[in-house]
Amino acid sequence: MPTRTARTAWNGSLETGEGQVELTSSQAGTFDVSFPKRAADNAGGTTSPEELIAAAHSSCYAMQLSALIAEAGGTPVSLEVTADVSLGADNPGFKLTGIALTVRGEVEGMDAEGFAKAAELAKQSCPISKALTGVEITLSASLSS
Repeated sequence: MPTRTARTAWNGSLETGEGQVELTSSQAGTFDVSFPKRAADNAGGTTSPEELIAAAHSSCYAMQLSALIAEAGGTPVSLEVTADVSLGADNPGFKLTGIALTVRGEVEGMDAEGFAKAAELAKQSCPISKALTGVEITLSASLSS
């Protein structure tokens, strides 16, 4: 399996500095980062480590869940996954205080109980969930009607 790379260039102090994070392997883009905007309610077009973790977790979880649904005999038509990653104070610094995964799925050949079981197993088994074992991860899963 390949190794993926991202690079960050940072200038200045935490309070006044800013940087750019580059998705090097994919060349998908370069995004601004800043601590004041990281800690603000409105990010103003600037990303954060928490948003990048949310993107990684939601996409990894969707892939794992689609595989588990298929293994259980269902057909995943569509999955919409949201990951909300929360940041809080720690001593020293900060820490992730929780991740809330929400998934809504349209699946053929699987009932709500089977979907809930696959959703929980995906939460436990996706590689990003495994990497984030020090953070409480909650799950809300439902089938579309």
